[in-house]
Amino acid sequence: MNDWPDRRTGDRSDRYGRGSASPQPEGARAMPHIQRRPSSPQRPQMPPQRPQVPPQSQGYDDRYQDGGYGNPEPGYDSGYNTGQVYGGGGSGRGGGGRRGGGDGGYVGRPAPDWRRRIKLGALTLVVVLLVVSVSTYFWADSKLKREVDLSKVIERPESGDGTNYLIVGSDSREGMSAEEKKRLRTGSAEGKRTDSMMILHDGSNGPTLISLPRDSNVEIPSFVGSESGKKFPGTGRQVKLNAAYAEDGPELLVRTVEFNTGLHIDHYVEIGFGGFAKIVDAIGGVELDIPKAFKDKKSGADFKAGKQTLNGEQSLAFVRTRYAFAGSDLDRTKNQQKFLAALASQTATPSTIINPFKLYPTMGAGLDTLIVDKDMSLWSLANMFFAMKGVTGGDGTSMNMPISGSVGGNLVWDKAKVKQLVQQLNNDEKVTVSSD
Repeated sequence: MNDWPDRRTGDRSDRYGRGSASPQPEGARAMPHIQRRPSSPQRPQMPPQRPQVPPQSQGYDDRYQDGGYGNPEPGYDSGYNTGQVYGGGGSGRGGGGRRGGGDGGYVGRPAPDWRRRIKLGALTLVVVLLVVSVSTYFWADSKLKREVDLSKVIERPESGDGTNYLIVGSDSREGMSAEEKKRLRTGSAEGKRTDSMMILHDGSNGPTLISLPRDSNVEIPSFVGSESGKKFPGTGRQVKLNAAYAEDGPELLVRTVEFNTGLHIDHYVEIGFGGFAKIVDAIGGVELDIPKAFKDKKSGADFKAGKQTLNGEQSLAFVRTRYAFAGSDLDRTKNQQKFLAALASQTATPSTIINPFKLYPTMGAGLDTLIVDKDMSLWSLANMFFAMKGVTGGDGTSMNMPISGSVGGNLVWDKAKVKQLVQQLNNDEKVTVSSD
């Protein structure tokens, strides 16, 4: 007997929701259309049927195909708010993004343009470095004491190739307190005298550093007084080289060196006791290898043999000592050359140049007490400094002015060797002259 109503399509094997003989789960299917006729009193009453719903695994209702926005039955309220949360026409909030246009899609933040950021960062760094460099240059340039006027020097020899610096270490106590004078053992003498003198030649064949012993026997030529402007004729007077400085200052010293050597001096640089010690302390000391121990009560030197780091006070004692050596002033000039080359080499390092906490104190200590000629620029001063460093770099040469003997306790220069040396310097040739 067929239990299904008349005109129903399908057979008993197609019953929906009553199980299946197939091992696979049934898929969702549409309910068959049934045409019902008025119930007959002769047909037995069928038990009530449960409403047919799609299986839970499907998750949708046939009435809401097309995403739920098709053609729902009249009066049906789905409960969805299409304007704020799921967005058909509004823009959402939250999630760090924004709602899209008409399709309601999500649009995130654009990816960062790292190439542009790197370019802007590099440009900013270059601008900052440029501003700092320019500011540092003008700051340092303003601290230079351009007090020596080489235009007052008369009857000068012609310039040769390369650049010649006359470097002078004076015993000036200017700016030093009584306590500093006592600690550095400088004494309290008035005025100032030259404690060391050197010629530094910077050329294409490497730098050459030549010490001029302070006891060198020289002739004072005719000169124009630096203060009076009066001309003093030469009388053939023979004196120690440091007497020229004591008599009329840097201008007469330059005039005397040029007259007795025939070498044109391009720039003059002078530093006093106090500035010298401050520079050494600013860079944290200078490491030096002392081959033989020595002591000197007058300078305060007391050194053991071997490598050691000298502070400002010890450095000043080292370069001033003369009575502890058999060669007296000649041995002292060798120590001065050795120390200045080490000072320049250890100062011109990346750890000092790129470290503002060391660079500015070092520059400040040196520039505060440095006296130069009026034509000296920071560029020329830097060239001098690096040429000094190059003396120990393998290409440089250091020597004393050649000596042939002595007279009255003064050291006499070897005129033949001096002439050959000056000729090589003027021609910017490799120096072959020795001081022995």
